Amino acid sequence: MDTTVGAGKTATASIAKTLQVREGLPFPRGAHWDGKGVNFALFSEHATRVEVCLFDEAGKRELHRIDLPEFTDEIWHGYIPDLQPGTVYGYRVHGPYEPEHGHRFNANKLLLDPYARAHVGSLRWNDACFGYKIGDPNGDLSFDERDSAPYVPKCLVVDPSFEWRTETRRHQVPWDRTIVYELHVRGYTKLHPEIPKKQQGTFAGLCNKNVIAYIKSLGVTTVELLPVQTFATGRLLLDKKLTDYWGYNTIGFFAPEPIYASEPRRALHEFKEMIARFHDAGLEVVLDVVYNHTAEGNEMGPTLSFKGIDNASYYRLIPDNPRYYINDTGTGNTVNLSHPRVMQMVTDSLRYWVQETEVDGFRFDLGTILAREPNGFDNKSGFLKACSQDPVLGTVKLIAEPWDCGPGGYQVGGFPPGWAEWNDKFRDTARAFWKGDAPASALAPRLCASGDVFNSHGRKPWASVNFVTAHDGFTLNDLVSYNEKHNEANGEGNNDGTSDNRSWNCGAEGPTDDPEINKLRDRQARNFLATLLFSQGTPMMVAGDEFRRTQKGNNNAYCQDNEISWVDWSLEEANRTLIGFVQQLTKIRHQYPILRRSRFLVGVYNEELGVKDVTWVHPSGEEMREEHWGGNCFGMLIDGRAQPTGIRRRGSDATLLIIFNGGHETVPFAVPATAGSERWAKLIDTNVSASGAVPRFFSTGDQCEVVGRSLQLFVLQPDGSK
Repeated sequence: MDTTVGAGKTATASIAKTLQVREGLPFPRGAHWDGKGVNFALFSEHATRVEVCLFDEAGKRELHRIDLPEFTDEIWHGYIPDLQPGTVYGYRVHGPYEPEHGHRFNANKLLLDPYARAHVGSLRWNDACFGYKIGDPNGDLSFDERDSAPYVPKCLVVDPSFEWRTETRRHQVPWDRTIVYELHVRGYTKLHPEIPKKQQGTFAGLCNKNVIAYIKSLGVTTVELLPVQTFATGRLLLDKKLTDYWGYNTIGFFAPEPIYASEPRRALHEFKEMIARFHDAGLEVVLDVVYNHTAEGNEMGPTLSFKGIDNASYYRLIPDNPRYYINDTGTGNTVNLSHPRVMQMVTDSLRYWVQETEVDGFRFDLGTILAREPNGFDNKSGFLKACSQDPVLGTVKLIAEPWDCGPGGYQVGGFPPGWAEWNDKFRDTARAFWKGDAPASALAPRLCASGDVFNSHGRKPWASVNFVTAHDGFTLNDLVSYNEKHNEANGEGNNDGTSDNRSWNCGAEGPTDDPEINKLRDRQARNFLATLLFSQGTPMMVAGDEFRRTQKGNNNAYCQDNEISWVDWSLEEANRTLIGFVQQLTKIRHQYPILRRSRFLVGVYNEELGVKDVTWVHPSGEEMREEHWGGNCFGMLIDGRAQPTGIRRRGSDATLLIIFNGGHETVPFAVPATAGSERWAKLIDTNVSASGAVPRFFSTGDQCEVVGRSLQLFVLQPDGSK
């Protein structure tokens, strides 16, 4: 049935008098244009009727309501001839409004298509956005009859065509060569002086040739973007004149966020163009994705999409009281990955971003959620098994944030082979060591890709994604400049964000003119960067850390779409020396494969080859004994002759010595003896600010002075070299 609601000059106006609907197909899900019309297909197990609503080009006037005529295998579907890309639409879904039984159907609410490839318009908070009457004594058991269409975003039928050249398609960087650079699309270029105003903070701005050239110059290989799927800012944040800046409040799993496009209606095309330009430069793009919850909140949240389409299927509800939601995410709801159609939606989404937009991988926010079954975390969950056997997802990088706030939510090391995981043990231990709160015994396993956590089931060192800073927490500058968080701007009385930062301000809270404090802060920044890039595993940096970006002590800037979060490019020139230091570190990491081995360092003597892969060295030059491990100055000697692969043969890599001094006093360190040569070249000394200095040479037994809180790197010079 076609109900004509209004008239106007739109993509649908030309068919206003002849609009017909055919049966269509139950697949693929979403709204798909085939050149002659559009097929609509929507999953809802418990609905009794589904209408697709067509709007004018501006998304303001509803022109038609068309019943989807067929219901096949719980998929409602229909085909409308002559519809074109650019058609604006949404759904109204009929069914029981029985919150006590988990059902919240309300056809007065216009709903976003879970499979929509593009959104138009924005969410304007109004009481009509809720399925119940705000302020009613019965709360969410009441029923609201107001139309939400004037206040909610709509979906857009797209033409997905894009001319991909061979060089713009995916060219995967091997895991052992990967260096991740985490950034925010909007924040990275919002203040960039070389980006046209209209393109600042957009996909187009990010793929500006000068921006890409700068990222490439750092020596990183893989850009990890904070969420770019469509999201909504909560009403409470907007009431405080804040916004959901980070974007971890997804409402559309297939559509790029239109505010990140210089031309919002062309967001998909602009996103693809950005990917193509990064691939042209040999850079990968990984997306931070949020499939654990949605922007609809709990029973008191709005009805924007999933809640009104089939609440009992899309969300985990409390089994004996399905009016309420399981909240393992801390956001009010949890996506129900145990339901086959919901799991299909998530895996379809992942494949879509790979196959249609050529992204190179994903980082899964609160990844433990995705592996939860009704009985808790299961590393053989349906979702993880689906990913492991998927021929498309098996070709891209899969990175888990291996924790959530539910029972048994901390699962670092618990994901199956093929997955990498954020390793917060590395972060916490590195911070504690350079603060002076952790001994050598704590840092050593973290330098070796945390084999105590990841070395099982044939997993490789790259499974440990090492980081010192991330979007969530202090920047590198703030880590060495603040003892306490300063989140007052978030409007929560400085009570949000963790207080366990393991940071040290080096003697003054915040900015200071004290030259000695600033000198120490510079050295500490270099210590953290060198520790990160010289450790086994996959290193991840945060954009702007290479030139001391600051959030002024805010360690939870999720709601700060302003100068607190935006990258201040005026710092680039002032900290050019630190940028050069980072470039030197990444060059060394790429140059010496021993820093990124495919086998875990275990420190056991290989009798057959006569080699120990790693030897821990005391400042005396002797091998560490048990009583030495409580100290804070030690050396890590990585032998280049160690077996590099499963084939039992010696390696031919360079031998390196890294000396760490986490104490505050200078330590004389005797250069140890090792096979192959007695001559060492010092490549890095974090006590020296200038990068690219000519190496100094040492011989076995020589004393080198290791300044308090500093790191030095040496490479063994083959006999006969000069």
